[in-house]
Amino acid sequence: MKEQQIASDLRAVLGSLVRSARHTDDMPAAQAAALGFLDREGPMTTSELAARQQVRHQSMARAVGRLLEQGLADQQPHPEDRRKVLITLTEPGRRALYARRERRADWLAEAIAAELSAAEQQRLADCVDLLGRLAAHGSGR
Repeated sequence: MKEQQIASDLRAVLGSLVRSARHTDDMPAAQAAALGFLDREGPMTTSELAARQQVRHQSMARAVGRLLEQGLADQQPHPEDRRKVLITLTEPGRRALYARRERRADWLAEAIAAELSAAEQQRLADCVDLLGRLAAHGSGR
């Protein structure tokens, strides 16, 4: 099979898998992505969050506003530039993010158990390493 066909099929299947897992979500994607960046990378400005997520500043400002209203994020003065505000992840925000991740993992584990034989589960486990290597391609990891 040609690499281009494998890539096309893989992209389609992974997209479908992600969309299927989203049905467990109770948080808008933009808010969840912002929490994820804050969890992985630490405090940052709304502009930095927008750049990471590749969305307009106004869109991210709305998402951040909702996170602040819900107590999932907080604001603090930027230590180097007092005109800026850093957005930080609160403990309730971290718990909400981890609960979201756990719901998706639980859904996926249930699907694996229901749809795949033991041998297929082993084949899938072997593929996880391969997918990790593909994800790291070009990222310097």
